[in-house]
Amino acid sequence: MSIAILGYGVVGSGAYEILTKAGYKVSRVLDVRSYPELGSTLTYDIEDILNDKEITVVAEAIGGNTFSYDFVSRALKAGKHVVSSNKHLICSYYKELHALAKENGVTLRFTASAGGGIPWLYNLKRGKLCDRIEKVMGIMNGTTNYILDAMIHDSRDFSDVLKEAQQLGYAEANPSADIDGFDVARKTAISSSIAFDAVVSENDVMVFGLRNIKKGDIDYISEHCGKTVRYLGYGVRTENGVAAFVEPTLLPIDALEANVRTNNNMISLFGEYVGRLSFYGQGAGKYPTGNALAQDIINILQGDTALTFSETDAVICNEEVKRSYFIRTDAAVKLDFEASSEMIGETRYIFTETVSVAQMHDIAEKILAEDPESFFAGMEAE
Repeated sequence: MSIAILGYGVVGSGAYEILTKAGYKVSRVLDVRSYPELGSTLTYDIEDILNDKEITVVAEAIGGNTFSYDFVSRALKAGKHVVSSNKHLICSYYKELHALAKENGVTLRFTASAGGGIPWLYNLKRGKLCDRIEKVMGIMNGTTNYILDAMIHDSRDFSDVLKEAQQLGYAEANPSADIDGFDVARKTAISSSIAFDAVVSENDVMVFGLRNIKKGDIDYISEHCGKTVRYLGYGVRTENGVAAFVEPTLLPIDALEANVRTNNNMISLFGEYVGRLSFYGQGAGKYPTGNALAQDIINILQGDTALTFSETDAVICNEEVKRSYFIRTDAAVKLDFEASSEMIGETRYIFTETVSVAQMHDIAEKILAEDPESFFAGMEAE
């Protein structure tokens, strides 16, 4: 039995190094670039992997969901187990890829797709063996946490910290996936699909982005509320289905999430019996994510090839979760619910009464139409 790795970028090269040092055989590495140090292990042709009967596990670390989907689909059809760190791929084709794996008698693993080096999805699956998961939540994106942490503790502006995050390699040149919440939405969808045994898609997740937050918002939240802010993803079991949303969130300063520093992640599950379990660590990077990819491979090579998933789409009920909200805006939109507010210059600071997530996101669209710079944050109950 041997291994193939698709993509020799940051994650793929990390997994290769970890596996080979641990004594596992990586027969092939697929990439479009030249890596002389790989010698004959390197190939530019996926057929070299698909036609090699000794290769039983294929690790996908290409990214995106075009070439990766084609290669992963063909690997599953060829009867090869697949592991992936690609949240975009897994979130976009969750049902299709699981169905292919089931049809061909192989397994699909993607522990590294949410949480990076944190053993989050592995323990989420383990935690629900004899427990009922009621909620998953947490900091799932290191870039946005790095930005918020620097704004809070070093009193810096958003744009300044974002540029630094890009220079350090935490944020892409186009940072939209991070600061507009798409990355967290995908991880929330994947986590919710596992936690609640029903498929949640990225489009099911309601999202407030982070790009509108200003240093003045953080100062106001600290001085007037005695709170801080973090960017959180939520999946919640409701009476009739599942709620899934991503929002900046006001937290007590002693909350666990409030004290996660720099680019670290922390994700928690809440079980009926076990209560809260929290997982903290590096959510991205060559070795943390590469290690999670390698662990999935080793599990399969050791005989853990069980495939469990639900083919049923989740019933999305974002109207069944209610929370209070903080709003900063220059717009004069009339709210359909109770709220208190104060004006400081031209800026209006609003604290709503309890309102549903769905209703607040609908109102947010109207407010943003009038004032595109408005900022919104949910408030976590103490």
